[in-house]
Amino acid sequence: MADSRTSEKERSPFAAMLTDLLHDRTWVSAPEVAPDGRRIAFVVSTIDLDENTTRSRVWLSGPDGDPAPVTAGPHDGQPQWSPDGRFLAFTAKRSEKEEKATLHVLPVGGPGETRTVATLDEGFEDLRWSPDGRRLAFISRTRDARYDAKDESWQPPRRIETLFTRLNGEGWIADRPAHVYVVAADGTGTPRNLTPGPYQHGGISWLPDSSAVVTSAKRHEGWDLDLAEDLYLVPLDGEIRALTSQTGVYGSPSVSPDGTRVALLGYDDPRTEPQNSRVGVLPLAGDDGITWVSTGLDRSFAPYPGVRPPVWTGDTTLLATAEDRGEVHVYEVTADGSSDPKPLTSGPVVVQGFSAAGGTVAMAQARVERPAELVTLDRQITGLTRSLRGWERFAVPCTDGSGEIDAWIMRPDDFEESRRYPVLLNVHGGPFTQYGETFFDEAQMQAAAGFVVLMSNPRGGSGRDTVWGQSIVGPKHPTIPGTGWGSVDVDDVMAVLDHTLDTYAFCDRERVGMLGGSYGGYMATTLAGRFSDRFRAVCSERAVNNMVSEEAASDIGGAFQVYLGVNVAEDPGAYAAMSPMRYAKDIDVPLLILHAEDDLRCPVSQAEELFLVLRLLGKDVTFYRFPGEDHEMSRSGSPVHRRMRGEIVLDFFTERLASRRE
Repeated sequence: MADSRTSEKERSPFAAMLTDLLHDRTWVSAPEVAPDGRRIAFVVSTIDLDENTTRSRVWLSGPDGDPAPVTAGPHDGQPQWSPDGRFLAFTAKRSEKEEKATLHVLPVGGPGETRTVATLDEGFEDLRWSPDGRRLAFISRTRDARYDAKDESWQPPRRIETLFTRLNGEGWIADRPAHVYVVAADGTGTPRNLTPGPYQHGGISWLPDSSAVVTSAKRHEGWDLDLAEDLYLVPLDGEIRALTSQTGVYGSPSVSPDGTRVALLGYDDPRTEPQNSRVGVLPLAGDDGITWVSTGLDRSFAPYPGVRPPVWTGDTTLLATAEDRGEVHVYEVTADGSSDPKPLTSGPVVVQGFSAAGGTVAMAQARVERPAELVTLDRQITGLTRSLRGWERFAVPCTDGSGEIDAWIMRPDDFEESRRYPVLLNVHGGPFTQYGETFFDEAQMQAAAGFVVLMSNPRGGSGRDTVWGQSIVGPKHPTIPGTGWGSVDVDDVMAVLDHTLDTYAFCDRERVGMLGGSYGGYMATTLAGRFSDRFRAVCSERAVNNMVSEEAASDIGGAFQVYLGVNVAEDPGAYAAMSPMRYAKDIDVPLLILHAEDDLRCPVSQAEELFLVLRLLGKDVTFYRFPGEDHEMSRSGSPVHRRMRGEIVLDFFTERLASRRE
């Protein structure tokens, strides 16, 4: 096959740089420690631009020799140790039909061959061995019979009775619910569905006697309206039993070693967002309710991305990860909440996944300079990635004196203190997420192209206390009224920009561009209209532009009421008042719109509305649509599309932010 890195016509001067940044980029994920603590299984993923794919293999580390792959790929993942440590289960795509997913068991350190345990049309998630080693449990989607039709022209219409019928990156889920399955680990049986029916499930943790699993689901009437999610006990044989009672959002179950309790992540009051997810402990018998055991640290224990269930390290302690001002660390949490969570890691890092067993804690740990490597608490195991640029961290006071905003600045390649450089202001999505001390290819590509990169975590984001995250809840919210999107969050972003331009002489205040995706795209459209005189160019990507139509068309339509405090049927004016579209007529700065055509979170119609208005008004606007991609395109889309997107963004800002003195 021809080499796509050289055979394609180079449309951009940045093509070679972006190819170098993307092709062969490697990172570690999904660490799993063997029961004796001596070996660690993990996944190594590598981007292959030539084939326009990302390859992954399962690797093994310890106890002797260097880490090495134990599977051939190209799409292997989710390693899970058997309770006796003799076998390793993993998922792949090794059927005769490439679209089918497969589940395998590999002997480790002993005789035998890899056996195929199951082959399914849909994938495998939340893979877990039963404690007796006889079964594997997992989550997989169950297709309705309509999918057996020759093609869509033969399929009957879908009957829709609830909200949340589709999911970004998955498509239709109303007739493909996620169910809990079990299958014999020796490959002698077929998968058995433990939770048939219309409800979606997620997360699996076995009881110690292997008689049942605990999972999370929305199995009650009106779940799409009250938004509650509960934990359920699902026996191998018998009736499913609810462990909680539609009073909150409870997930990521983890049963204690003695089988008397289940740890979880979540919060009470599903009608209020955002909230810092906490670690809770619930008795499996009785009605004592949840004890929130991580309240000594007001941070979210469900970092995005990479939420991991708590891990018991005995009957009295747990490990869990939490966000903290741009970092993500592993914390030790007492199971009775008698003491504050204690960090086991420190420094400018982001833990993207972890596992603990046999006295060993293993992590996939990323830094600004490089993607995730495998580390333990006392040493680095792998050295598979290459180091790139770092950045400088600083803080800026909020203009109303309510706190300080964390911010980061990355200098461009071949930096000289005496020169002045164009600046690209980035705003993250969410809004309840954070920028932080992790590898971010957006920043790396912008700096490599000669821009100063500026990022911050304004109010409304995560990584801070609950009040910070709830600052921009809608003013009509009945319990936690805030100032709404596009208020103090805008103040914070502009305060960081002003501080940067005043403090760093190498930043050219006459050449400032701005970009963001999703909620960051919301902010991009807003800033383009409100501050056209401050920016030379703006890129709005996968944005929310019209909150009214977004609520109707998004895969999470119906959920925005937890931010605004009112639903769109009762008060559409509240949604319109918070929409960036109201600033469209004031946009007098060149605007680049990027959107994926299969985006279900922020449908492409959001971009179409903005483009239509700007074009009719005769504004300077350019619109690129990416086929076959969803909301995650810039992060996990096809490598070729990600490179093309990078070229478009860098070419746009290079042209629009060129020095007028040259």
